[in-house]
Amino acid sequence: MAAFPLSARNGMATSSTPTTPSSALSLPPKAAPVAGRDNDMSLVNLAARQRMLSQRMVLQTVLAARGSDLHMKAARSSLALFTDSQARLVDTARHLDAASGDIIRKAYHGPAGVGATIDAFAQQVGTALDLAERQSPRVDDALARLVESTDSALDALNTATTAFDRVAKAKSETLLKELAGIVASIQTVAREAKVVSFNAQVMAARAGQHGREFAVVANVLSGITNEIDGLSLQAVSLAGRSRNAA
Repeated sequence: MAAFPLSARNGMATSSTPTTPSSALSLPPKAAPVAGRDNDMSLVNLAARQRMLSQRMVLQTVLAARGSDLHMKAARSSLALFTDSQARLVDTARHLDAASGDIIRKAYHGPAGVGATIDAFAQQVGTALDLAERQSPRVDDALARLVESTDSALDALNTATTAFDRVAKAKSETLLKELAGIVASIQTVAREAKVVSFNAQVMAARAGQHGREFAVVANVLSGITNEIDGLSLQAVSLAGRSRNAA
């Protein structure tokens, strides 16, 4: 692949092919998100953000090599965020249950693992930025190799995101099963409470005047069991909608 045509930064030769001005190729560089916000982001979203960051880094690196100090800072910031997020994603395997952790470990380090591809991509970005910062004539080749690796890096990041998505869906399914079990237990207790309430009402009726207060308690218990039934049905409906949305 031919090297990227770069604008002269310090007498660097450029291609005769017209190039688009830097300002027309990208929006102003965005500030990197605050690292602390990652704690509020799901692993699936964090993995998906890596794909967006990878594309942003390539563009920022190309523009930095054209002489934009602003994009150089932005690219460094994006690379740091990408690297930190990647380390966190890989490390999550240690904190998951055995089955989920195995899925993540295989995704990154298995026979078809994508960890090496992602790490190599980040290293290429860092190398290109270092060369651009030093105004090295080798930056063209570094950019060409970086762009050529973009598709494989995206495929690798997609694979990682899919692995986290599998883990999230498995956890969601487990929680739904637990919820269904809890609801079933509540319904069993509610049925037993209804039987107790009915028997209490019968006994209160037989006791006549002396069972009046007991009858009030039995009626309150009956109302409570009806409310429990309603809440149980709502929980079952919610679990069903969550399963269908997963």
